[in-house]
Amino acid sequence: MGSPRWKRLCLLVLLGLAFSLLFYGHYYGAESPTSPRRPQQETLQLPQAELPQDTRSHHLVGESASKRGNQTKDSSKEESAYHHKEKSSLCPRSLKSKVKNDPTFGKQFDFDGPVLMWNRHFTSEMWKKLKERGVPYGWRGLPQAVISSTLELLKNAANSRLFNETTSPDGCVRCAVVGNGGILNGSHQGKEIDAHDFVFRLNGAVIKGFEADVGTKTSFYGFTVNTMKNSLIAYAEYGFTQIPQAKDIRYIFIPSDKRDYLMLKSALLGIPVPEGYDKGDKPQKYFGSNTSAEKFKLLHPEFMYYLTERFLKSEIINSQFGHLYMPSTGAIMLLTALHTCDQVSAFGFITDNYRTFSDHYYELEKKPLVFYANHDMLLEAELWKKLHQAGIMKLYQR
Repeated sequence: MGSPRWKRLCLLVLLGLAFSLLFYGHYYGAESPTSPRRPQQETLQLPQAELPQDTRSHHLVGESASKRGNQTKDSSKEESAYHHKEKSSLCPRSLKSKVKNDPTFGKQFDFDGPVLMWNRHFTSEMWKKLKERGVPYGWRGLPQAVISSTLELLKNAANSRLFNETTSPDGCVRCAVVGNGGILNGSHQGKEIDAHDFVFRLNGAVIKGFEADVGTKTSFYGFTVNTMKNSLIAYAEYGFTQIPQAKDIRYIFIPSDKRDYLMLKSALLGIPVPEGYDKGDKPQKYFGSNTSAEKFKLLHPEFMYYLTERFLKSEIINSQFGHLYMPSTGAIMLLTALHTCDQVSAFGFITDNYRTFSDHYYELEKKPLVFYANHDMLLEAELWKKLHQAGIMKLYQR
């Protein structure tokens, strides 16, 4: 009796061991559904060989901008949620769909990388990368202490996005970007501009006396410290004595120099600028007394690099003025809107018949548009024309 029972017991043990070995081999031979996956990186395919030779001396180093979003995409679930809202993918008539279906612009646009920089983007890897590029595309020559102490103040989630959730019935974010071109004088576009959800203005944005042509609404004011201060000097005679101020206005800093970081830091802290070209200057006289972090936005240097590489890589880069070149403030604001809004209309930007109009809409006497060595306005004009023809944005023309 004992011997057969012992044999059956041994047989059961052996069968159990065999099934265990079979299951073990099947389970670990495949990827576990709960095991961490290696993130798949999305890249902007900009091989070094495609860069002009002189580009490297102009701070656009021969390094692909393809990884501009990779270091920050997973920084937090909270940031991803806000980033998703800002892209407004639920809008049924978003410009994204037109971009996707366009054979040319479908390859140029990348909506995945960060547009704004905030404290979670400042990593040792980001510092090592961007310290190799000059401003506005990086931080070469800038003190790390200035960069880090500024970015650590941009810790509000609002610093990572432009918009709060839209209240539009269809979920679409409609934006108007208002340049200062003379084409707006007598245009009667004021009501049309103000009808948009958000209105971007820049530099010498004179409103008083021109409300019928340019509207009154301002949601974002974009600038470098240099262009802002120059505008206050150059256009004071036309009434531009103060940049737009209101509770709901947000300020978009373009990081073109050390002074932009210093002014931003001082604005966030509510103190005079401690050093540099603007030492002693009080930010509140420009931005008001409200120093809450959500009022201030900083464009990401990687975004600046991407805009120039993909859309506005001018031949000026290869000239003796290459070290001066960057897209105009208006171009940067318009491309920022095109990467964050669902529908974009551009007013006061250069068109084919720019010679018909004065340089600025508020000039009493007609002045010709001046082409400076640091911008390529004709290249920008061609880009706006093509985007309009593709139906990706609306360009006001006369």
